[in-house]
Amino acid sequence: MSQEAPQEEDRRLLTRAQDGDVSAFEALVGLHQDRVYGLALRMTRSEADAAEITQDTFLSAYQHLKDFRGEAAFGSWVHRIAANHALMRLRHRRVAQAAEAELQTPEFTERGTLADYPVSDWSRDAEEKALDAELGQAIQQAADRLPEGYREVFLLKDVDGLSYEQIAEVTGASIPAIKSRLHRARLALREAIDLFYNRDNRGV
Repeated sequence: MSQEAPQEEDRRLLTRAQDGDVSAFEALVGLHQDRVYGLALRMTRSEADAAEITQDTFLSAYQHLKDFRGEAAFGSWVHRIAANHALMRLRHRRVAQAAEAELQTPEFTERGTLADYPVSDWSRDAEEKALDAELGQAIQQAADRLPEGYREVFLLKDVDGLSYEQIAEVTGASIPAIKSRLHRARLALREAIDLFYNRDNRGV
């Protein structure tokens, strides 16, 4: 009863909102904004990002309100929108961090010499980077061949670093189902890695 009543309220407000009643949509926002913010905060670990994601989520929901057919509960719908916005924010953050690291230049002494000399063999690093790039491409191709549900779980867990509970919120799948898909996805990717190294060894 405690779950059915809020969903009935959502449906009533949703019908009014889809008919153009802005106050009804504002009421929906009031009912769900705390949970949306909580999900965004758990995923990004940033209050500022979570606040922006919450705003973006309800703006997206409002813009696509007439497209929502009610196949899922309104709360589940806005949670999925929020999760997508959070994932995009996390990916942009990693790209920005990687770009910042690339731009870091060596420090020089007053005489113009390097303050810290590189301790690694640059030619060896170049070979390793080339190998890593080929391996990364092999893994990416293997990931692309995974069934949609398996690929989604793999990306959310091993790429985006979400917990099983967070993935369950995003996908709507049970935690046992998520663990099963992730296990099979990892086996497929491990096979791709084994094939890559076996191929490399045969070529030597």
